[in-house]
Amino acid sequence: MTEQMAFWFQSPVQRALRRLAAWLLATLAVLATANPVAAKPAQILVVGDSLSAGYGLSAGEGWVDLLTKKLAREKIAAQVINASISGDTTAGGLARLPALLVKHKPTLVVIELGGNDGLRGSPVAAAKANLLKMAELAKASGAKVLVVGMRMPPNFGPSYTTQFEAMYAEVAKAVGGGLVPFFLDRIGTDLSKFQADKIHPTAAAQPELLDTVWPALAKLLK
Repeated sequence: MTEQMAFWFQSPVQRALRRLAAWLLATLAVLATANPVAAKPAQILVVGDSLSAGYGLSAGEGWVDLLTKKLAREKIAAQVINASISGDTTAGGLARLPALLVKHKPTLVVIELGGNDGLRGSPVAAAKANLLKMAELAKASGAKVLVVGMRMPPNFGPSYTTQFEAMYAEVAKAVGGGLVPFFLDRIGTDLSKFQADKIHPTAAAQPELLDTVWPALAKLLK
């Protein structure tokens, strides 16, 4: 007996149920094609100091604000949460991070801290331990990690400046994270790109900060 013949030997109720099942399957197939599940936007959490908080700049001028605009231009589904605070240290960032991870559930955490530790002459070992713990917490939460490095002026002495610079790469390597070796690499010692305090980059220099971070950040978004 063919399948078609078997269909007609079924009771009316059986035939109705079979038609209903076929209709449901066809409808679900059409809906799956017409309404694909949208990918959830990446959540980028930036935990930094004044360099990322936009110190001395107008609203929307900082590199983190420019990052949001660049993501939109590149048609990358991502949201940026800027949790940077002027004057923050690695200890401050570490204290704040657990709550930020719970609240925002980031897929990528950008850690831009350490400059204030260095300028205060804090022990490199302490700053490194704080950065490492932050990176480990972020990774344990399921997020990727990008470590943004800084350098100290030569007047801090070769031993201190060498250890300070190296700690960022060491932290990134320890957690398998991304690394920006030197955040101010593109503006260097060009004082025209710094505000009057000679510490904070001007608004005109912010695109260069973004250009420094972008290659490593974009790689982690793939």
